[in-house]
Parts: sequence; C-alpha cells; structure tokens
Amino acid sequence: MSALELRGAVVRLDGRIVLDRVDLGVAPGEIVALVGPNGAGKSSVIRALLGLISLEAGEARLGDQPVSRLSSRARAERAAYLPQERRIAWNMAAVDIAALGAPFLSGADATRRAREALALVGATSLADRGVADMSGGERARVLLARALVCEAPALLADEPIAGLDPDAQLLVLDLLQQRARSGQAVLVSLHDLTLAARHADRVLVIDRGRIVADALPTKALSAERLRETFGIRGRWIDAPSGPLLDLDRRQG
Repeated sequence: MSALELRGAVVRLDGRIVLDRVDLGVAPGEIVALVGPNGAGKSSVIRALLGLISLEAGEARLGDQPVSRLSSRARAERAAYLPQERRIAWNMAAVDIAALGAPFLSGADATRRAREALALVGATSLADRGVADMSGGERARVLLARALVCEAPALLADEPIAGLDPDAQLLVLDLLQQRARSGQAVLVSLHDLTLAARHADRVLVIDRGRIVADALPTKALSAERLRETFGIRGRWIDAPSGPLLDLDRRQG
C-alpha cells in the first residue's frame, strides 16, 4: 500500500489547471524524485498530497485515509514536510526550530531529538544560535533537521537542495535516501537530473501538470523524454559514482 497517493488529481489555481488527472504513489521504503521544468506542477503535487491546496477532482491519500478526512494533527502524524520556502518569522534558536518537528513529544524529548537531528545534518554548532543570524544554507540545514525529527511514515521535500553547495546537496540527498531505507516513503522534488537519477529508486517526470513518465531513473529520463520535456539532448553514462547525464552542447 502506498504511503502517499494521488488518484486522478485535478488542481486549478487562478483559473488555470496546474495538475491534470495526476496519478502517483510512493510506497514505504522508497525514495521517489519528482522532476520537471519550472512551473510544471512539482510543488502543487506535494501541496496536494498534504491537503494544502484543494482538489477540483480526484483524491489525495496519506496511507489508508483520504487527506480530506484527516485533521491537521493526523496529517502531521502521517507526513513530515520540508517546504521550498526557507523564511522563518521568529529569531528562535535552531534547536527550538528543529524541535517543532516533534510537536507530539514532551519538551525534553523533543529537544533531545532536535539536537540529534541537528547533528545528522552537520549543524551541531548552530543549535543555540538564532536562525535570523544564519546564512540561507545554514537555515536550510535547520529546516531539514526539523523534518527529520518527525518520525512520520512519509516525508515530502520540495527542492531541498536549491542554493546549497555541492557537499551539502549530497548530505541532504544521502539523508533522505537513508530515511527511505529505514522505511519512510520519501518524495523529493529536484531540478538536478543527475542527482535525481543517482539517489532515487524511481523518477516521476511532470510536464504541464501531467505525469509523463514514471519509471526507473534513466528509463524515465530517456533521450526522448529529455528532448520533449526539458528541451535538451543528452545521454546517460555509467560512471563509477552512478549515472551521469552527458549533454550534447552542439545540438542544444
């Protein structure tokens, strides 16, 4: 059974259809990358799964229940969320921000788990610093820790590596991969196709609100799909560290 599922989902925003009969599922123990051009509908998929935007048709499900029937608390118990937006309104200490990911634990237990999560993301030294005094990359680590504190069956991350240096990007994706291996269902939206192919069990390609490919990474990102959806020509090379997308610069 899928931990995350959309069935025939249609979403309309400002009079424009942004999701058009989308079907997808993510099973426990699986990390799935959602890729597509800017404006294709990646964030809308994630927000629809969490019940943050309304469906005009179809259904979103977290586990065995429709999202529309779940309370806010029940949704939080079933899915951790790492949004694309990294702005934090209050200058709270990093450990207090991370502890917000465990609202159902006592204060001491939440703080302990928050410090453990900060250590995982390489941010132990930031624990007692105010987030307003941090760089964007440091805040990104704190917010990732907040998502990792939650032990929900599913984790959804919207562009979690945007703006991070290469080392931090790999750290984030390795941690998400570890979460999947521990049994969570992980859905992550990405722009970097090579990193998607190397870290995901499966890749979903969305284009103009429709899922146009759902397969093993290099099959979903075939030469034809790269050309039709992304407007690029390229081929996959088997490198020692995993698949590598080689672009044909001469043909565009």
